[in-house]
Amino acid sequence: MSDKSRTREKRSIEDWGKKKVKKGTQRRILLEAGESFTGVMLRLPVMVWRGKEDGPVLGITAAVHGDEINGTGAIRRLIEEPPFQLKRGALILVPVINIMGFERHSRYTPDRRDLNRTFPGSPKGSLTGRLAHLTMNEVVARCDYLLDLHTAAVRRTNFPNVRADMEDPDCERLARVFGAEVIVDNTGPDGSLRREACRAGCPTIILEAGEVWKVEPSVQDMTMRGITHVMSELDMIDMTESNRPETSPHQLVVHSSSWVRAGNGGFLKFHVAPGDTVEKDQPLATNSGLLGQDTETILSPHHGFVLGMTTMPAVSPGDPILHIALPDTRKQFRSLEKSVDQLEDNALENQVRDHLATNITVEEPGPLIEDEDDEV
Repeated sequence: MSDKSRTREKRSIEDWGKKKVKKGTQRRILLEAGESFTGVMLRLPVMVWRGKEDGPVLGITAAVHGDEINGTGAIRRLIEEPPFQLKRGALILVPVINIMGFERHSRYTPDRRDLNRTFPGSPKGSLTGRLAHLTMNEVVARCDYLLDLHTAAVRRTNFPNVRADMEDPDCERLARVFGAEVIVDNTGPDGSLRREACRAGCPTIILEAGEVWKVEPSVQDMTMRGITHVMSELDMIDMTESNRPETSPHQLVVHSSSWVRAGNGGFLKFHVAPGDTVEKDQPLATNSGLLGQDTETILSPHHGFVLGMTTMPAVSPGDPILHIALPDTRKQFRSLEKSVDQLEDNALENQVRDHLATNITVEEPGPLIEDEDDEV
């Protein structure tokens, strides 16, 4: 644990107002999160699960954006069907942080703010600011480490990737052991839960995986595997080599990424899927009119890894269509490409690739079809 984490003053994992959570027990806590427009109190559901021995406190949160519920599904699965016995330390499980956005199937809170740009918040601020302050004061302040689960924004999907400040040794440790194929090295935007939790002395990483409004089976499996790896690394659970989940044989750390945009409006035919490696000048998509005339073939400007992409084939000029992670060197890219090609068909990484590819139609690129019809 970093010096900052060791010296900060943590709140008790046992005392939650008038409620106590003893060692070896689980308890459901309802935190008062604010009032609705009708004046009815909104409550934030939290599960606290303590092992029989002292150890680190790991927080796992989801739905900071209220429509990103893949993480909600993973936390519920962890509560209902835990794949391990918690021996040491404690878990603080928050299936939905943005409870108000969740109830409206919305990314944002009712006062039209982005909760993940509002941390650390204020007890006397806006509705969103008060919810951010509650999260920092009641959850982050009790944790030694935090995993925050996200998905892509609406009409997009993300191949599972971890985002972490790799200059922080504790964040780097969590990110690497989680076991995702790609780690994006950055500190996160100002006002995000990850950035502000790290500033408060709680090393935090996020997982970006899948789509909004869905609980996707392969994404759940990937998330549960990563959580198990982290808890094993923190010595919270007992695992042997025989029951430890396998992890990817490769891991790419990237420091930059690039969005590829449509040059014209039209309807896309995709030629790649999330999780693919792509060469520079490789066709990514063909853009055409509604009557089938092709207007452009969109080429990759880089060697890289398809981190995310739109699931909406109808685009306007300038719309982002693919998010490409950029390896630092050509050698790094070739090593990744070779390792991806050698994955077993039944590897979890390839199961995720196959699943995410079903959300779009991927076709082989063909010759451009020119428009021969005259307007009448």
